[in-house]
This record gives sequence, structure tokens and C-alpha cells, in this order.
Amino acid sequence: MSALAPADGSAADAKSKTVATWLSFALGSLGAHRFYLHGFGDRLGWLHPLPTLLGLYGVHRMDTLGQDDVAAWFLIPLLGLMLAQSMLAGIVYGLTSDERWAERFNPGQPVRRTGWLPILGVIACLMVGGACLMATIAFSAQRYFESQVEAAREISQ
Repeated sequence: MSALAPADGSAADAKSKTVATWLSFALGSLGAHRFYLHGFGDRLGWLHPLPTLLGLYGVHRMDTLGQDDVAAWFLIPLLGLMLAQSMLAGIVYGLTSDERWAERFNPGQPVRRTGWLPILGVIACLMVGGACLMATIAFSAQRYFESQVEAAREISQ
């Protein structure tokens, strides 16, 4: 038996920092990283899909109905915020020390050293998350000021 594998055979239950980081990057807005770490009974994980799907519906509405669809104005930022928060989770997971990770997600098991894959995931999460957050802020601010200009026009007429 390897010195890294626990004697009780619970290595199959070990949670990988690399997998959690990349799941957060790829499917984090749907809660895949939470389901991986905490199981399908995780209540916070089940809060992820609805806002993400509503945001995707907003993108679809804007694509089919155009930029003047007010419902899309409110729905699209949900997608951006869900993407940004999942990228933040990936950054936190990837930058967690190996000792802290083992203590929190693999108690009673030896510390497994990670290589560069979580750091590459952090870099990817930082790039995509920053872009999503900035785009969400810009989109929301643009729609807000456009609605204020439209309201001012209606009042002045």
C-alpha cells in the first residue's frame, strides 16, 4: 500500500482541489463545484441553476426581441453575476493551501500536493471572471442610464 493512500480505503472519497477549481471554471454557474464538494444535498448548490438559466433566457430574449426588451435588461446581469461568482469560487479553491484543503475537504487523510493545474485554473478564472464582472457592470449601467434618459424625454414632452 502506498504511503499516500489511507489504510481504510477512503481515498475514493478524497476531493481534488484541481477538479474543484476546473469544475468551478467550466460549470460553476450551475453549481457543479458545490455538488462535487458537498454532494447533491447541498442547498447552496441548488441555488445556482435558476439564476443562470434565467440569465440565459434573457440573452435569448435580447437575441430574438432586440435591445429594447426590458425583461432582458434585468435577466442578463443575473448570468453575469453567476459567472463572476463561480469564477471567484474557482480562484478561492485554486489558491487554498494544500494543508488547508486537506483539513477542510479530506480530514484524516494525508496532504496531497497539487501541481500547476489549479494555478492555471485560477488564471483562467481570473481572466473570465474579470471580463464577466466588467461586462455585467457596463451592461447594467448602460441600461440604467438609457432608461433615465428615456424617462427624462417623456417628462419633457
